[in-house]
Amino acid sequence: MDEAGRGPVIGPLVVAMVCGRAGEIRSTGARDSKKLSPDLRNRVSERIMKGFNWWVKVIDAEALNRLMEKATINEIEMEVVTELASAAPYTVYMDSFDTVESRPGELISRATGKRVISLHKADERIPAVSAASIVAKVTRDRIIREIAEKYGDFGSGYPSDPRTIRFLKESMREGRDISKIVRMKWKTLERVSGKDLYDF
Repeated sequence: MDEAGRGPVIGPLVVAMVCGRAGEIRSTGARDSKKLSPDLRNRVSERIMKGFNWWVKVIDAEALNRLMEKATINEIEMEVVTELASAAPYTVYMDSFDTVESRPGELISRATGKRVISLHKADERIPAVSAASIVAKVTRDRIIREIAEKYGDFGSGYPSDPRTIRFLKESMREGRDISKIVRMKWKTLERVSGKDLYDF
């Protein structure tokens, strides 16, 4: 299991799980999604999705806004990965989102009765996690393109992207409702709203 979209202020969190033998998954060209070009990532994703069992869970910004009234992003992701792990027939390897590497795996193991191993940089170390990272990334990229078609160019959606900050400032200045695509609880939005909206 792996995810895409923990850090952005715009768009969904996507968690994916891919099941298969390491050697067979490796033969698709699967590796850490960040090390593949978008075109190659799409091609590898097609091979993975045709050749292996996979699951994807999308939590859009609107749902995250609702869930974050009572939970942190870690708690939300924990609930999603626990749900996916329950469906896994084998040992589950996952990219650890906790500072304590083994903690998510141990908690999910207790909750599901499955053997769950959480590792930092698992997407670089375990082929099935690499495959999951690719499926999650490709799924999220497709959704981001769909959002951009409706709302206009907002860049990557990450707080470090000037185009994203520009989009947020302009949207707030114009009074646009962006709550369906923007994580309203994110500190990025608080910082932007506290600055001069014309200062970009």
